[in-house]
Amino acid sequence: MWPMPSAESTQASARPEPVRPTKDDEVAAAGSELIGGPVGRRALLGTSWWTPVRVIALVAIGMFALGLVQKAPCYNGGWFFGASSQYTHACYSDIPHLFTGRGFADDLVPYFDKIPGDMQYLEYPVLTGVFMEVASWITPGSGSLQDQQQWYWLVNAGMLMICAVVIAVCVTRTHARRPWDGLLIALAPAFALTATINWDLLAVALTAAAMLMWSRSRPLAFGVLLGLATAAKLYPFLVLGPLLVLCWRAGKWRQYGIALTGAVVSWLVVNLPVMLFAYDGWSKFYTFSQERGVDFGSFWLVLAQNSDDPISTETVNTLAMLLMLLCCAGVAALALTSYRRPRFAQLAFLIVAAFILTNKVYSPQYVLWLIPLAALARPKWRDFLIWQACEVAYFLGIWMYLAYTTSGDAHKGLPTDGYHWAIGLHLLGTLYLCVMVVRDILMPDRDPVRRAGDDDPSGGVLDGADDVFVLGRAARRPVSATHEDRPQVRWGTDQRNGGSL
Repeated sequence: MWPMPSAESTQASARPEPVRPTKDDEVAAAGSELIGGPVGRRALLGTSWWTPVRVIALVAIGMFALGLVQKAPCYNGGWFFGASSQYTHACYSDIPHLFTGRGFADDLVPYFDKIPGDMQYLEYPVLTGVFMEVASWITPGSGSLQDQQQWYWLVNAGMLMICAVVIAVCVTRTHARRPWDGLLIALAPAFALTATINWDLLAVALTAAAMLMWSRSRPLAFGVLLGLATAAKLYPFLVLGPLLVLCWRAGKWRQYGIALTGAVVSWLVVNLPVMLFAYDGWSKFYTFSQERGVDFGSFWLVLAQNSDDPISTETVNTLAMLLMLLCCAGVAALALTSYRRPRFAQLAFLIVAAFILTNKVYSPQYVLWLIPLAALARPKWRDFLIWQACEVAYFLGIWMYLAYTTSGDAHKGLPTDGYHWAIGLHLLGTLYLCVMVVRDILMPDRDPVRRAGDDDPSGGVLDGADDVFVLGRAARRPVSATHEDRPQVRWGTDQRNGGSL
């Protein structure tokens, strides 16, 4: 007599298998030949210590280390002995320069003490300033100033590496059936190249952790983390806009209210003490952002450098704001009128990309804002790598342009016209990925996530929810369409670490 299957084994057999990128993605399948080819159908899954989370965390550390090696020419003298060499080697970093330039070498207190020389305050949000200050406490105070700058960069690099691992792990866990999408983060070349230019990884890590919390239907934790991320960098608050429209469509007002409250309170907890006791220092970031002129990387710079009568900063601020508002209206219309409710990660990517495209400045490390959102919004290796190639080209372009402007020698850098082409590549690459995401929203059968049988795995309470408010063609669909669009299977939370490449 055959033994009856246990309840646990029956439940395990009913669970959907994790998505294998080597099976569903031709680029991933071709790349897997480097490590033995796609996994076979008889492979034993989940039986090894090498879970996707651990593998991706180690790969992220390895790629981050390669990024540190890429900065070696500057570490060994480029930051200190030659303005142009740090550009020709494409190894520039703000970190060692701001150690002295923002008073950390002199033990000044950010926001409370003015910087010697220009008599200004630190122009970074409060939580980033705290991060910078903590790193200065850990930095050894002995040795020459150059030794201290090197140590300060190494300390920051170690702290930022932790942020990089957090980002990779959070993205890996956000889409439970797609853990290997985290490799998009770990192997992204622009991630490794730009990770230690500035302190953006802190805000990116907090935002990735917030997205993970929302995917697990924990709106308060999401809000708290997003508020902290906004206290480190301005851009994370933008995702509250798409989330508002999605919760409106699904009638999830209570969850959105909890998230918004958590975000506001956590932002105030960080900012209010500095705001009350050092308002001038606290407000410097916001006044600096407003007064800053047209700068590197934006299409506004191309217009300014090709015009005999450049428009004023105030006019650019107004026009950029209007363009951003138009993009917000477009994203809202897309969310409320699409036949099937867009995924949260898709709209989050679009709104942050719109901010980057319309802004008056694009520093090369801003690509870090988009990489985790891109991996969640469009986990397709071909499109991701096309975009990354454009960003790497821009990364090289800006440093070669700065090498040209500092040396005045066209043989040692990239002239202005060439730099404009680099900006164009960055803009076109980002727009290309935006078009792919919009196409996935309008044609859900082209969406890699939904084609695998999921609805909105990063959507938390939105995942599989009914619509209560729609407009346009979405309002004219059959009543049964909402239920037909739902995924037929749901994924157990205890399988979040499983998966096969």
